[in-house]
Amino acid sequence: MQKLVLASNNAGKVREFQALLAPLHYQIIPQGELGIPSAEEPHHTFVENALAKARHASAASGLPALADDSGICAHALNGQPGVLSARYAGEPANDAANNQKLIHELKGKEDRSVHYVCALVFVDSVKDTEPIIVQTRWYGTFIHEAKGSNGFGYDPHFFLPELGLTAAELEPVSKNAISHRGQALRELIEQLKLRA
Repeated sequence: MQKLVLASNNAGKVREFQALLAPLHYQIIPQGELGIPSAEEPHHTFVENALAKARHASAASGLPALADDSGICAHALNGQPGVLSARYAGEPANDAANNQKLIHELKGKEDRSVHYVCALVFVDSVKDTEPIIVQTRWYGTFIHEAKGSNGFGYDPHFFLPELGLTAAELEPVSKNAISHRGQALRELIEQLKLRA
């Protein structure tokens, strides 16, 4: 098993990455287990933040690192909350408060369309000159009423009209098959195989 530092301590993300990367024989180690603090995320794009997090985790651990920066973008709000999704309602980060703020901001808006974005960056070292970078989207509609107990973040409000379910009503395996993070990881895995 090759050790890979995940530049996140989000338990939901750790579970998803472990499940999706298990076939490639990577042992996912959340950065917190190595005493690595979270990186600053000062950038305005998902890709730049993910790259900063991956380099930070690799520099601190001396291991290959994987980072994602993801969030939800509401079309009626010009893409907000975007890169601020995790802390949309302020510190400390709180899923319930973030969802309530987005419900409030979308009140009275006719366009309820949203999409999740996932930018994934893999570096094999802090000096990796060719990081693997993948960015994907997952489209849905934001609903007021929370439904489902799976997932995390905005999942209970992220409704998939074609399935008639929210992301939080999907079983984890089903979610991983179609989500923004699942799409990005599959693309990343294909590129990792080419590197091997």
